[in-house]
Amino acid sequence: MLSYTLCALHQLYYDPNIENKNLAQKWLMQAQVSPQAWQFCWVLLRPEKVPEIQYFGASALHTKISRYWGDIPTEQYNTLKTQLFSQIARFASGSKIVLTRLCVALASLALNMMPEAWPGAVSEMVHMFQEEGGEVDGRARCLALLELLTVLPEEFQTSRLPQYRKGQVRGALGREWTAVYPLLQQLLRQPDSPPLVKARVLKCLSSWVLLDVPLNESEGLVEACFTALSDPELFDTAVEAIVNTISQPDSQRYVDTLLKLVPQVLQLQEQLRDAIRNGDMETSHGICRIAVSLGENHSRALLEQVEHWQSFLALVNMIMFCTGIPGHYPVNETTSSLTLTFWYTLQDDIMSFEAEKQAVYLQVYRPVYFQLVDVLLHKAQFPTDEEYASWSSDEKEQFRIYRVDISDTLMYVYEMLGAELLSNLYDKLGRLLTNTEQTTTWQHTEALLYGFQSIAETIDVNYSDLADTVMFTIGVCSHISAPTITFPRALAEWLADHPVMLSSVLPLVLQALGNPDLSVSSVSTLKKICRECKYDLPPYASNIVAVSQEVLIKQIHKTSQCMWLMQALGFLLSALPVEEILRNLHSLITPYIQQLEKLAEETPNPSNKLAIIHILGLLSNLFTTLDITKQEEESGENAPPIKSVPPQTGPNPVVVVLQQVFALIQTVLSKWLNDSQVVEAVCAIFEKSVKTLLHDFAPMVSQLSEMLGQMYSTIPQASALDLTRQMVHIFASQTNDFPPIKALFELVTSVTLTIFQQGPRDHPDIVDSFMQLQAQALKRKPDLFLSESLDVKAVFHCGVLSLKFPEAPTVKSTCLFFTELIPHCADIPPVAQVVQEDGKLLLLAVLEAIGGQSSRSLMDQFAEVLFCLNKHCFALLTVWLKEALRSPGFPSSRVSLEQKDTFSQQVLRERLNKRRVKDIVKEFTLVCRGLHGTEYAADY
Repeated sequence: MLSYTLCALHQLYYDPNIENKNLAQKWLMQAQVSPQAWQFCWVLLRPEKVPEIQYFGASALHTKISRYWGDIPTEQYNTLKTQLFSQIARFASGSKIVLTRLCVALASLALNMMPEAWPGAVSEMVHMFQEEGGEVDGRARCLALLELLTVLPEEFQTSRLPQYRKGQVRGALGREWTAVYPLLQQLLRQPDSPPLVKARVLKCLSSWVLLDVPLNESEGLVEACFTALSDPELFDTAVEAIVNTISQPDSQRYVDTLLKLVPQVLQLQEQLRDAIRNGDMETSHGICRIAVSLGENHSRALLEQVEHWQSFLALVNMIMFCTGIPGHYPVNETTSSLTLTFWYTLQDDIMSFEAEKQAVYLQVYRPVYFQLVDVLLHKAQFPTDEEYASWSSDEKEQFRIYRVDISDTLMYVYEMLGAELLSNLYDKLGRLLTNTEQTTTWQHTEALLYGFQSIAETIDVNYSDLADTVMFTIGVCSHISAPTITFPRALAEWLADHPVMLSSVLPLVLQALGNPDLSVSSVSTLKKICRECKYDLPPYASNIVAVSQEVLIKQIHKTSQCMWLMQALGFLLSALPVEEILRNLHSLITPYIQQLEKLAEETPNPSNKLAIIHILGLLSNLFTTLDITKQEEESGENAPPIKSVPPQTGPNPVVVVLQQVFALIQTVLSKWLNDSQVVEAVCAIFEKSVKTLLHDFAPMVSQLSEMLGQMYSTIPQASALDLTRQMVHIFASQTNDFPPIKALFELVTSVTLTIFQQGPRDHPDIVDSFMQLQAQALKRKPDLFLSESLDVKAVFHCGVLSLKFPEAPTVKSTCLFFTELIPHCADIPPVAQVVQEDGKLLLLAVLEAIGGQSSRSLMDQFAEVLFCLNKHCFALLTVWLKEALRSPGFPSSRVSLEQKDTFSQQVLRERLNKRRVKDIVKEFTLVCRGLHGTEYAADY
């Protein structure tokens, strides 16, 4: 075993072949959990071995102790402890990574032995490493001890001790703090302690406070941490220690200690300002973290100390300074985003007081929140055009998210400040526009309007002041004529109830459509207006279509925004009379049809492929939202009179257009049938149209079924099966449409069975879609399985084969197929016959999967198949289970005959409780995989 392990380690670290590395890693993972690991891990730790091999030996020790503690005899506890102490002492001057793993192993040993088998474990550790003697110098022993004390609480946090043991061990560790505190304080206060030792002390403190060490019991160490902030080498670890200490939930009980911390935080303001002046982002970030952590975690406790209100207000103002830290996020600073949650917390705490007390606090803090609005609007401003152009795409995205966070904060602040905030913003915007002495940048104006938008997100649409907001915003936008200003799309719902405003709003939105920099906001705004206000838009329809058509032809927007724009036009056209819809459709799509005709004549190449997919995508998105049937639904008794729309007559416009371009689409397909992306784009047009139109699509069922059959017969593709499934779902139950649907279903089934005969492993997507199609057919029209043209037995065998695919989606679809098929044993003779004759094959495949051949994540699906067999084929299942589980080593060599019998009895007992069968299967699969009782099973 040792020689194999050494060989595998050599392969893992030094073999350039990735496959060999993966095999070696897999073998080593098994070796770690083997019984032989107890022997070879000590050999691997010998001094002559290289650090990589020693590290594996230490990791193997930790694995055995943490996961297989029950395998260690009680009488060997102390021997193992002594060996680990010895190894840690030896590696104290050796490899750091090996030392850490050995410390983690000893920590795991201590946690499993505490408190009964090893009382006073931490005190003993401290004593052992403080003893003089041996070959290891005092500094190395000290660092080794600190490493051990640091990883001990960390190992506790990640350990998988039973819950009752966790409580015992946490209590024991808490009592051991009295042994740790003096050591840490001594090392921090010693003038000759090296910076490395002090840094390890601070890291150790960070680790121990996670055990909810009382704040008043670590007060002296926290003060020392504040002193360490002046040392650049210790700054980061000191910040982490302070933040972790004051962030513990239990620390709010120690108000006296918290009050002592406030002036210490305030004393950092000069250091903060120096850092900002010197461009030291790391230092300013760390100090802000400390201030925010104290304020955010203890705002209520500090608010309640009325006699100290001035010191807490000073802390709030310090956090305000951090919010408004100079520079643009995230290029010049990364700190201000940390503070936003604090303002939520403080507001919640103030508003949670009873009315009388709340009024007192609001008198103090409302001005603070008005100041906050000013700061946030300033931080939300875009940089200059030149500077913004120099930002990377990642920085622009971070800034966008940051502005969203600011918007959310403003929305929340409005709940406290109310209408006075709106008035405040009016005044600011008015002063901005009437100030003739100073030039106003568009960034400043846009930020104020962004503030209006943020507040609009939370105002009730019937709120009276909103009309003034809308009118004022429109006036501002018209006055400055800035293409960078967009109308807040959050007000689209309000517009639906105030359509008189559309004449003022739409010109702004349509103007913004022509600006590439406003692509996302302008298109999404128009889409929302078209969706919410479509019945008020007919007077503006021709203008909207014309402007949209112009920007589409000029290719101003990216592909995704072009698709959104088509969806917007679909909503818009849905509210028009059929004749107008057809006229606008003709104007809108004729250029694309002409372009598609030219492309269809060209020899296929990558360039015209992208153009074809783009045009097909535009049509798909247009047809996704163009739905005249909604007019009838929405013009019923409950609709307002102005929204009433006369019922439409004649064929559906989408069907008319599709019939006109059908021959062209067939021509495109004839040249691109080998290309799955083009085929998917074609299928998407019809699939989205079918989903939108439902039974209105009926006139096209016959010719589409014929085209689909020809497509799939020539080159089978999953997208054709998905469209067939959609057709079956909607039309299989319709008498007039059933014949073409039946013929299509039988044809694609026959073609797919041929694929299975030739070898389906290279087509998991087709197999997945095929199984979904079969399940849908059984669900919507089981009579399809009565057809003599359908080989039910072959379909069944394809399903059994598909259960063994490695792709999880394919297996899930196949399980769904069987759960739909099995219940029809009673009413579909061909199904009853195949289940009776070959059902055992299905059971064997399910048991193989449970035994370890399939991912554990799929066990619920296999359990459902088993449940179906038990519910509908109980007598057969009883015999099949007995025969199948009698075979030695099946479904796993790890289960005994007794365990298999228990599993069989448990399953057969549960014919009504599906949840219970799933639990039984999960339990059995863990046993089959040798994972029962291990940490891998804990979260399963």
